[in-house]
Amino acid sequence: MVSCIPFTPASGPRIFGLDAAIKKNIVSQIEVLAYQNKMSSSHILFFDQSEQNAYLDAKWMLREGVQFKWLNKNYKNFEEFLFQLSHDKRKKIKQERKKIQDLGLKIKKIKGPEIDESNLDFFYTCYCNTYREHHSHPYLTRNFFSFIRESMPENILLILAYEGDTPVAGSFFIHDDKNLYGRYWGSKSFYPGLHFELSYYQGQEFCIENEIATFEGGAQGEHKLARGFEPFNTFSFHRVFDEKFEQAIKDFLKREKNGIDQYTNELNERVPYKLT
Repeated sequence: MVSCIPFTPASGPRIFGLDAAIKKNIVSQIEVLAYQNKMSSSHILFFDQSEQNAYLDAKWMLREGVQFKWLNKNYKNFEEFLFQLSHDKRKKIKQERKKIQDLGLKIKKIKGPEIDESNLDFFYTCYCNTYREHHSHPYLTRNFFSFIRESMPENILLILAYEGDTPVAGSFFIHDDKNLYGRYWGSKSFYPGLHFELSYYQGQEFCIENEIATFEGGAQGEHKLARGFEPFNTFSFHRVFDEKFEQAIKDFLKREKNGIDQYTNELNERVPYKLT
């Protein structure tokens, strides 16, 4: 049994209740339901850290991971953000963005209500290209993107790059008033630095322009550090009903936790911001 947002490695509430006692009872009932139905285990993924106390009294095993987020520290504009970076990282970002200008590419941010079917047709082609390049199969259908645009248009952002009047690449984002989530990217052909422009820098600009506090760039990617993202821990809880298997996993998680802590410390030493 798994509690999560499908296909989305974004942290948030997973247990809904009026108070901590109700949440703990829900967690207990999840355990009972899984056991009664002879399930091997239960898993609650990417939950908000504030929910952690709801799990601590049960035999749930905590697993931590690392993701990269960009924090909007009340920047007035992109230049003010760049000014907070070390000289070499600031220079690198400026060079990457200049490459896009030199290529003559134009970037357009399209908010949900303004996205039309031709925009989605093009982006879906790019989305599928990304999966093919990784020898994988795209799991979302073309209809999904139309559905999500129709059902929650105020929470959708599509950023497209154009060569002349022809779109050549795109990135798809979901957002609310506090968070921007980078989800999908793709292009018809290779342009140096375009992935960073569409997936990171344009998203950061959008956060600044709309006073959005946090930009979650998705799973993995130490290269995000050099572009202003910082490491944050993610949390999941796991309940395994076979006692021997449970003990083996506990032993592994203890060893893994030491590695995650060391990895996080190493990443924090490499954040690109000026020392204060």
